[in-house]
Amino acid sequence: EVAVEMEDVPFGVAAAAELFQAYGLAADTVCLFKKSEEGRTDFPVDPVRGLEVATLTRLLRAHSLDLVMEFNNETSDLIFGTNIPHHMLLFLNTSSPAQLALRDGFQAAAAAFRGEVLFVVVDVTGYGADVLSFFGMTPADAPTLRLVKMENNRKYRMDGDTFSDTAIRAFVQAVLDGKVKPHLLSAEPPEDWDTRPVKVLVGKTFDQVAFDETKNVFVKFYAPWCSHCQAMAGDWEELGERYKDHEDIVIAEMDATANELENITIMGFPTLHYFPAGPGRKMVEYKSARNVETFSKFLENGGMLPEEPPAVSVVP
Repeated sequence: EVAVEMEDVPFGVAAAAELFQAYGLAADTVCLFKKSEEGRTDFPVDPVRGLEVATLTRLLRAHSLDLVMEFNNETSDLIFGTNIPHHMLLFLNTSSPAQLALRDGFQAAAAAFRGEVLFVVVDVTGYGADVLSFFGMTPADAPTLRLVKMENNRKYRMDGDTFSDTAIRAFVQAVLDGKVKPHLLSAEPPEDWDTRPVKVLVGKTFDQVAFDETKNVFVKFYAPWCSHCQAMAGDWEELGERYKDHEDIVIAEMDATANELENITIMGFPTLHYFPAGPGRKMVEYKSARNVETFSKFLENGGMLPEEPPAVSVVP
């Protein structure tokens, strides 16, 4: 069953006593032979429980990867395609000998979290330059460390300039234990952000606007490169114009690639959320047609679309 799951890895079975002796084995063991410096990793078979397919598959997948991966054109698909839930990233300028030396502590910290955290080195002046904007970084920020929870893209920044294996292990464990708050991106608000028909929100101003108990706030979360967002931009601007003089209704938008929120995860673009007035920090996701007339019906009906009357068949 494991072999079927891992088609890219050849599997074999050996029972000859001389092979057990040659490889120093005294009991049933799954041996993973690797082309990396590690050479081989052994997984003893529990004599009572035997082989658990899910556990063995997870272990083999984790140990098939290098302990520390280099992020480049050849490895990027493999890195993003793993089922390892957390990625710990060391951003380096590889042309700097002093920064390259930081890899030693990073490598030493990795073994304790194998299978749970994938350790990756990113060259900020090479292939890794393309991912810097996702972290709100520039090459000048290197060297620096980030941990990412892959299920929701939450990012955690290791503060300070200590890159020892002890410090890295302590930071990773603290994140896994829920003791570290995520590092959230926020752009600076434009000077006229609240004078436009469509208010421009950023991470640091979002809560004060969206959770204003006296306002009903309708927010578009978008990405500048998203064609669907661009297609509905005209309708959203028209909606802002239509409600700009309503005291209790705010039409707003936020670039979700440059701003992040602690309790709201945006997974696709555009995403539309309505935050009704009143206590309780309520949120309603809008999932209907993206045009100004349907938006208006939604707002006028208090954050829901009115039910259409049932169709009546006309019998001639």
